[in-house]
Amino acid sequence: MVTKRQSATPSRMPAGAMLHLDNQLCFALYSSSLTMTKLYKPVLDKLGLTYPQYLVMLALWERDGLTVSELGERLFLDSGTLTPLLKRMETSGLVQRERAREDERRVIVSLSPAGRRMKEGAHAVPEEILCATQCSLEEVIELTQRLHRLRKSLAQHLEPGLVAARSA
Repeated sequence: MVTKRQSATPSRMPAGAMLHLDNQLCFALYSSSLTMTKLYKPVLDKLGLTYPQYLVMLALWERDGLTVSELGERLFLDSGTLTPLLKRMETSGLVQRERAREDERRVIVSLSPAGRRMKEGAHAVPEEILCATQCSLEEVIELTQRLHRLRKSLAQHLEPGLVAARSA
């Protein structure tokens, strides 16, 4: 049984309109993501971080001492993308990478003292971005929660092999 929410074709949009660029959810998400990343750039430049580096720092400020695979799962990044990023962050003195004693195949990523200190200056970042959204804090929280639910729903439709590879 297909419910109204699950129906394949929206009941109020003409078929031809379904192929208009501005009617595509994927394009709205993509273009919003690009715009958001551009908005973050000057804010993060003050900290000397790129947007992907900021995401790593957020994850480590939340829970220090994550393995590379745990960071990858948390950030939805594969190790081929994450490893060079972490090497650059280590070179700039923000993180330290160390092989786990119990299993040398695992690499633990920890904040350096400089990375820990950076957290204080980063408190202004979300406030500045919130201001730029011209939304209330409640609206941003609701939108964020809806996007998390959307990501979870979409992930359920990925091929099992892709989901397993993404989780690894």
